[in-house]
Amino acid sequence: MNYLPLFLDIKNKSCLVVGGGLVASRKISLLIRAQARITVIAPDVTSEIRNQTTTAAVTWLQKDFTSEDLENLENFQLVLVATNNHKINAEIAEHCKIRKILVNTADDVQNCNFILPSIIDRSPVQIAVSTGGASPVLARMLRAKLENCIPAAYGQLAKLIENNRLKVKEKFSTVDQKRKFWEKIIQGPVAELVFSRQSSRAEKMLQDAIEHSDHHGLPQGEVYLVGAGPGDPDLLTFRALRLMQQADVVVYDRLVSQEIMDLIRKEAELIYAGKERSQHTLPQETINQLLVRLAKEGKRVLRLKGGDPFIFGRGGEEISTLIDEQIPFQVVPGITAAAGCAAYAGIPLTHREHSQAVIFATGHLSDGTVNLNWEMLAHKNQTLVFYMGLQGLENICASLTKHGLDPGTPAALIMQGTTAQQKVIIGNLSNLPKLVIQHAVKPPTLVIVGDVVNLHNTLHWFNPEEDVSASAVRYFGGKIQF
Repeated sequence: MNYLPLFLDIKNKSCLVVGGGLVASRKISLLIRAQARITVIAPDVTSEIRNQTTTAAVTWLQKDFTSEDLENLENFQLVLVATNNHKINAEIAEHCKIRKILVNTADDVQNCNFILPSIIDRSPVQIAVSTGGASPVLARMLRAKLENCIPAAYGQLAKLIENNRLKVKEKFSTVDQKRKFWEKIIQGPVAELVFSRQSSRAEKMLQDAIEHSDHHGLPQGEVYLVGAGPGDPDLLTFRALRLMQQADVVVYDRLVSQEIMDLIRKEAELIYAGKERSQHTLPQETINQLLVRLAKEGKRVLRLKGGDPFIFGRGGEEISTLIDEQIPFQVVPGITAAAGCAAYAGIPLTHREHSQAVIFATGHLSDGTVNLNWEMLAHKNQTLVFYMGLQGLENICASLTKHGLDPGTPAALIMQGTTAQQKVIIGNLSNLPKLVIQHAVKPPTLVIVGDVVNLHNTLHWFNPEEDVSASAVRYFGGKIQF
C-alpha cells in the first residue's frame, strides 16, 4: 500500500490554491464543500472561480506567485498547486515539504505528499477511490460505477443512525448486541423506507424497533414489488438490482428472463408463481396470501414481475392485500413491455406525423373474453399496444376492422422483445393471425397496431447476433426481408 487513506478535517482551516484554470476550479469546489477558508493566487481565473469568490470563504489575490508568497506558506494548512508551469509547481511543492505542509500538485504525483482521490459524496457517508496517481481516468471510471449503485439516500440513512446511536448504546449492554441491531436496521425495512424517501416513517419504525427490541424484536419483514422489465437485464433499474441482491425470498413469474434471475442473491429462496395464461402455477389469491405469510415470518420478500407491476401485472391486487394485512411494502417500476419492445424493434409509439396518442390494452379480460371498447380503439393517428394478445388475435384484428380501421393498417408482432431471441414480424390487420401460425409465434409476444409500424423498416437498430431464426423478420407486400 503506497498511501494511507485518510479523511482530513479542514473546516475553517486556511488553504491555498495556486492557479486559476479549470483544474484549480475543480479543487476549489472540493475545498468549499469541505468548508475550508481558501486563498487563490493567480493573475487570471475562470468565470467559475470568479463566481466562487463572491462567497466569504474564497479570496482571490490577482497576481503571479512570487518568492514572497513562499515565505507566507506557513499560514496555510494545505496547499493545492495547479499552474501550467511545472518548474513553479515543483518549487512550491519543495518548500511545502520542507515546512511539513500538505501539498498536492496537479497531475504530478512525484511532487505531492498527499493525493486527492475521486470522491463519492453521500455526506456524512464518503467513499474515496484512488489509483495512487497511476491512472486518474481509471479512478474516475470506478467512481462512476460506484455512483450508480449507491443510492443518494445513504447519507440520510447515516444521519438517522447518528441521531439514534446514543439511544441504542443505552439500550444494549454489549458491542455484539449493538452491531446485530444496526445490521438488521441497515439491511431491513427502516433503510428501505429511507431509500424510498419516507423519512418520517423510517424514523418512527426505528424508534419502535429500539423501544421494543427486548421483547418484540425488530419489525416484521417487507415486500418489494419489483418490475423486471421486458427481458434485457441491462434495463433493470438500480433499485431493482439492489433489492434483488438483498431479498430472502423471491416470488417470480415466467416472464422474468433467466439472465435477470441470475442476478438474484444466490442464497435467496426461489418460488415460481407461473402466471401463464390458463396455467397458473399459483392462483392470484394464493400469491397474495403467500406474500403476507412470508413477510410475517420476518423475511424480505421480492415479488418479481416481468415489465412493470402496475401495467397488466396485477400489482394493484397484491398491494391491496398487503395494505389490509398492514405489511410494509414498496413498489419499484420497471420498463413496461410496450416501451422496451417497441424501442428495440425500432417502432416509436408516438410520432408527430403518424400517431398523437398511444393506448395499452390487454388481449383478454378476467372473464376470458376480448370484449374491449372497439369504437375507442378503432381510430387512426393513434398506436395500439396489446399485451397477451396472441390467444384472441383473430378477434382483435376482426373487431378493429369491423369498427373502422383499414384491413391494411400496419401491425407488428414482437416476440421475446429486447432479448437475444427477439423476432419482429411485420404485417397488417388482415394477415397478422396467419403470420402467427406460419411462424409458430409464442408468448411472450407484444402486438402493435398503427402507422408507426411502417417506421420499423428504417428505424430498426437491434439485430441479435444469433442465427437467421433469431434475426428480425420483416414482411412487406408479401415478401420476406431479413
